[in-house]
Amino acid sequence: MKLEEFKESLARDGFEMREAEMAPGTINEEHSHPFDARLYVLSGQLTVEYEGKTSTCGPGDTFSLSANIPHTERVGEEGVTYLAGRRPA
Repeated sequence: MKLEEFKESLARDGFEMREAEMAPGTINEEHSHPFDARLYVLSGQLTVEYEGKTSTCGPGDTFSLSANIPHTERVGEEGVTYLAGRRPA
């Protein structure tokens, strides 16, 4: 999915949008969020582990996670910058 398509889908589906980044090597141990999330990776790499699955995303990749799903986030050696969409559950 192209970045403009991603932005349009966030607006259409009622998501708030913001750009964010995480430092190289960051590990966010298992947690959950009270909102639905969608990410579009702009640079770097992010690996998310949830429900027995592992998803590694790099530039141009998207990722979605429903509210209240326990997950772990691991950032690659270059850090990660992404466009995030949040929508209350």
